[in-house]
Amino acid sequence: MFDPQKILTQVLGGHDQTGAAGTGGLSSGLLKGGAIGGIAGLLLGTKGGRNVAEKALKVGGMAVLGGIAYKVWNDWQASKGGQPAPAPQDMKDITPQAEGTPFLPPSKRERDELSRTLLSAMISAAKADGHIDAAEQTRIFQKLDQADMNAEEKGFILEELRKPLDTDALAARAASPEQALEIYAASLLAIDVDGSTEREYLADLARKLKLDPLLTERIEEETEKVTST
Repeated sequence: MFDPQKILTQVLGGHDQTGAAGTGGLSSGLLKGGAIGGIAGLLLGTKGGRNVAEKALKVGGMAVLGGIAYKVWNDWQASKGGQPAPAPQDMKDITPQAEGTPFLPPSKRERDELSRTLLSAMISAAKADGHIDAAEQTRIFQKLDQADMNAEEKGFILEELRKPLDTDALAARAASPEQALEIYAASLLAIDVDGSTEREYLADLARKLKLDPLLTERIEEETEKVTST
């Protein structure tokens, strides 16, 4: 059975719903941890990914993305209403507030669907920055044959790898403006935004997600805080 929440949690570091610790987050080897390491291996080499994994262990995988997006969204809403920005809070204090919101939906079905979307966003971003070229895809396909993964897990990864970049399709998966922001946050965490290719990809995605420029600026600031050493 394919458990997208568990995969996302382990990719980002942290603990799954059973309390089991992650396998080292994004810096895991391709085979280590089966499906978990397989997806983590897709994002090897991204500075943000390696750094966020360590900090995410203190918060919890999916909660990292939900917490970041929740904080930025609420700060933005406050600024629109002319209210002062909320006092700074630690991520572990913010995350419980996001529970039951579109950032961390209440039902398992909704969380599974959102986790799939966020994983797709991260893989898409990793492909966009040129890290996963044709040679790298071939290497990953070979490793997947050896990995301890079920057919559905392998199929998901292979399908995402083979898909052409399509920000229209990715943006269409956002069930709400809040989730659109979370998709953008996941994309940011997957790559180093240090070149024109990455910047153009993110700008295109932000347009398709219909994100206010101030929102994208603030989410980038928050993810930088999480990924900085």
